[in-house]
Amino acid sequence: MRSKIFTVTATTIAVLGAGFGPTALAQSEDNDPIFEEITVTAKKRKQSIYEVPVAMSAFTGATMEKQGITDLVDIGKFVPNLNVTTFSAGHTSSANPFIRGIGLQDHLITTDPGVGVYVDGVYLGRQVGQNWSLSNIERLEVLRGPQGTLYGRNSIGGAINIITKLPGSTEGGRVGLTIGTEGRVNGEFYGDTRISNTFAVSINGSFKRRGGSGKFLNIENADKDVGETQDISARLALRWTPTEDFSIVVTADGNEGTNGLNPYTTLIDEIGAACRATAADPTTCANGSLYDAGYRNSDIASNIYDNNTGQESQVVVLNRAYGISMTADYAISDELAIKFIVSDRHSDYETGLDDDSFIDDFISFPEVGRADQTSYELQISGEYDRLDFVAGLYAFDEDGVNDQDPTVFNGGLGDFTLSQDMESRAIYVNVGYQVTDTFHLSGGIRSTEDDKTAGIIINTGQISTTASKDWSEISWEIAGTFELGDRMNIYGTVQNGYQSGQFPPRPFCLFGDVLDFGAPFPLPLADPNCFVANENVTAINYETGIKGLPLDNLQVGVSIFYTDYSDLPYQVSTTTGGGFDTRSVIVDQTSFGIEWESLWAVSDNFMLQTTLGYIDADVDDPSAQPGDAKAVAPLTPEITFSISPEYTVGLINGADIVFRADWSYRDDMFGEPTSDPGRFTGIDSRSILNFDIAYHSPDRDWTAAIYGRNVTDERYDNGRLNTGDYILRILSNDIAEFGVRFTREF
Repeated sequence: MRSKIFTVTATTIAVLGAGFGPTALAQSEDNDPIFEEITVTAKKRKQSIYEVPVAMSAFTGATMEKQGITDLVDIGKFVPNLNVTTFSAGHTSSANPFIRGIGLQDHLITTDPGVGVYVDGVYLGRQVGQNWSLSNIERLEVLRGPQGTLYGRNSIGGAINIITKLPGSTEGGRVGLTIGTEGRVNGEFYGDTRISNTFAVSINGSFKRRGGSGKFLNIENADKDVGETQDISARLALRWTPTEDFSIVVTADGNEGTNGLNPYTTLIDEIGAACRATAADPTTCANGSLYDAGYRNSDIASNIYDNNTGQESQVVVLNRAYGISMTADYAISDELAIKFIVSDRHSDYETGLDDDSFIDDFISFPEVGRADQTSYELQISGEYDRLDFVAGLYAFDEDGVNDQDPTVFNGGLGDFTLSQDMESRAIYVNVGYQVTDTFHLSGGIRSTEDDKTAGIIINTGQISTTASKDWSEISWEIAGTFELGDRMNIYGTVQNGYQSGQFPPRPFCLFGDVLDFGAPFPLPLADPNCFVANENVTAINYETGIKGLPLDNLQVGVSIFYTDYSDLPYQVSTTTGGGFDTRSVIVDQTSFGIEWESLWAVSDNFMLQTTLGYIDADVDDPSAQPGDAKAVAPLTPEITFSISPEYTVGLINGADIVFRADWSYRDDMFGEPTSDPGRFTGIDSRSILNFDIAYHSPDRDWTAAIYGRNVTDERYDNGRLNTGDYILRILSNDIAEFGVRFTREF
């Protein structure tokens, strides 16, 4: 298999290299570049996006505004092999990114995402409340593939970097207002000024609101509609530069969401339907607890975006996140610099899910949770003639808890508390050398140690136990970049990634490990029992690509990859035991794929942007039995595609009107790690169409636009989960919206 992939890869490189070599590099008559070259910090130092030996996408603030991108979910529509879902605990404000088939749909404290999200170098450990407002940011970077050397734990799928504007870099301000259908009202502001020669301050804030996608039919005067969103966020940054060589940036940010429960529905009749159609005695079929209790699909709201719950306490979901960070930069010399980043962050939420979706309280899980994290990173970087390097020390601590009280399971009351403390320590170095004028070689290594202690309490101490485990791993990478002519680069990289093991997030399997149900609480458990963490997850990625400007009017990036994952945990949930039990199925997975990104200036007025991703994920489940359906990577579309034409009309007064459309496609996929059609977890493909028509004033100091998002009102599933008793169909909160947008810069 690998030899075949390397043959395909080598052939592709040769073809691309021949087509994009020096003879293909046409020069414009005035030698002015058509495209503004983007500087990125993917490797923790400033580089041209063409020079970075990794597959990545970069978005500026202006680009995101034109594409209708307001949060991470929108980013997931325009990056190859990226799929971003929402839903954790019914939240509309969570973001669950999957890159090249790796991600996490859960949110409980013992789980870790496979894609790391960073804001100005600070890792965000939790997914609830992570769907950041992307107004007034400098740049967003999406790195695809394991990033274990520089980014460390929880980046085996990739990393997303959000980079905010540096105080004092663009003095002035900006205000924006958006009003649209579905109750859309957005307001935002940004201000940046120098208080003195050494002090600068910036402040921004936003308010975002949209009406719901459905109604709570059995809750009189419900505080929120299904899918209604309201989010307030603010950020303050101070920069002190007492000398040209030293600066300190202190930031404080916070956001608060008050939303309606995310849309979803429950399938009841489908469980056991095939058996009932043929069995002589349908009562002998495994029909699920809801069906056996007399409930049917007819008890669910006929409009799947409405909700028939009778539990008023689970109508509103709340989330809050806030933090402070400090970044100190010191240029020791022209060649050597030190950076220190320290951060303290906190998040909490209140939510719940009435899994049965009908008026009776038969299966429901109200929940509150919190997570507190601190991180420290010391970096030293340098450039000496042909040598460059980045080295650092990293520490991350987190503690958190999830509490469900009371839960209702098959009509019976209970409670559930999960907690975890974790520590992570790492040391890393990445060294590069300019071997020739056209060839750059780099290599890196990272040593990580993780230590976790988790605890579980079920039914007021009926079950109570703790467990601890530590992991260590060495991650590494080797990369080479070769310049083809003046504006093209070809790269090859071998990357290693790592993720520590995880304790089961809902270990109701412990009831199967009770030694004596007649004993006093807590009940005695077998040793060992099922509350154990899995082993390290490791990944090794082989990748090559080419990126740059083959022509003055064409910007292209192409990558080919093959990734081998070992001991990868896929979550499987059931309700056929003592409660809603979630455990991991440990699999091995190999993924082969191709990614394409391009921007073509067809003429002075017409631009065409395209992205394409293809992935073939092969999953080996050692627990599979003969006759089982093929295992698959969940929430991973085989094809991802987008196309974005843009046409500019110049007016005689110096103003212009820009017409833009963005069409995004995600192939069909599965909500669980199985392709069994009898489990009803298949998710149909979807296509989303946005448009934006903007008038830019002659001085470019104000813009007025009309927009449409999801103009065809494409309704689609974000996920599906078969518990054995019912099927949760998790719906997208993306609905058609049209409106006007105004921005003023000063």
